Amino acid sequence: MQARIEEDLKAAMKSGDKRRVATLRLVLAGLKNERIQAQRTLTDEEVEAVLRRAVKQRKDSIEQYGKGGRQDLVDAETEELAIIEGYLPKGLTDAEIERELKAVILEKGLSSSKDVGLLMKELMARHKGRVDGKKAQEIARRLLP
Repeated sequence: MQARIEEDLKAAMKSGDKRRVATLRLVLAGLKNERIQAQRTLTDEEVEAVLRRAVKQRKDSIEQYGKGGRQDLVDAETEELAIIEGYLPKGLTDAEIERELKAVILEKGLSSSKDVGLLMKELMARHKGRVDGKKAQEIARRLLP
């Protein structure tokens, strides 16, 4: 996955896509820092974790800039977010999340709002990295009164 990002950086540099170049350089710097910290080559799962952290940072920034009325920064972060998300596997839709949560509820016999933590733990273990935790928790709280 890292090699693909490096190749895409080269292509973006040749085409003059400044936003893509800057974003991919930030991602590669994050990957390099992670590799130095681990003192070994990163696995695809570790690369994906770095990308997910970058996505989370962008989403948080978009929210904060939106509250601050900085539409120019919101637009910039949204572009970066789209670039980074292009390297991640597709996440589950709300309907798919709800279907999976219902299946876990039936399978485990969960019935009260006290079981939301167990439900979330099981869902995240089954679909590691493909579920937006905030969305899933909202749906889980709706399903378990």
